[in-house]
Amino acid sequence: MKLILAVVQDKDSNRLQSALVKTGFQATKLASTGGFLRAGNTTFLIGIEDDKVDELLKLIKDNCESREQLITPVSPMGGNADAYMPHPIEVEVGGATVFVLSVDQFKQY
Repeated sequence: MKLILAVVQDKDSNRLQSALVKTGFQATKLASTGGFLRAGNTTFLIGIEDDKVDELLKLIKDNCESREQLITPVSPMGGNADAYMPHPIEVEVGGATVFVLSVDQFKQY
């Protein structure tokens, strides 16, 4: 058995949740916040049998797309903020960060 932790951008979370329900995968959905962009994310916790992992990973990949986004960097800490002129930079956001963990034991009460 595996535990899948999938961290996805909020824009993709409803689409992924609908796909999970449609295909019969059960998941727990948690609100989370990313550290780099300080943007909202959704973390899905999914317990799954080993033989279904590839199917689930494909489903996640198909429903979580990456995209380019312009952000303005936060002013540096401890420096002279008056001389700091932030320029928007383009970064890739979205997609999914997925962790596949082995589960030694599972109990449901």
